[in-house]
Amino acid sequence: MRGNLAIAVLGLAPLTGGCLAKTALDVATAPVRVVSQGADWATTSQEESDRNRGREMRRREARVGDLQRDYEKQAERCERGRQDACREAIAIRREIDAELNEPLR
Repeated sequence: MRGNLAIAVLGLAPLTGGCLAKTALDVATAPVRVVSQGADWATTSQEESDRNRGREMRRREARVGDLQRDYEKQAERCERGRQDACREAIAIRREIDAELNEPLR
């Protein structure tokens, strides 16, 4: 009985050898893959950085454009003699300057 079992195990060994070797390789390289994936998640590629910078620039340009239109409306009202519009125009101008002077993230 043992002889037959030994022959069967030896006969199956070449068939499972590749599976065992692959499993051993997968187990051995798993920590490296986990660390590599973690590093990939933790860092930003140049392409991602460029994309984010472009998005931030477009957001800022849109915000400054909106503020500029509001400023022009208030400045026109100020020229017509409305003091509250003059104060509002000054506040908007300061906001535009702050937006333009803030560094991009």
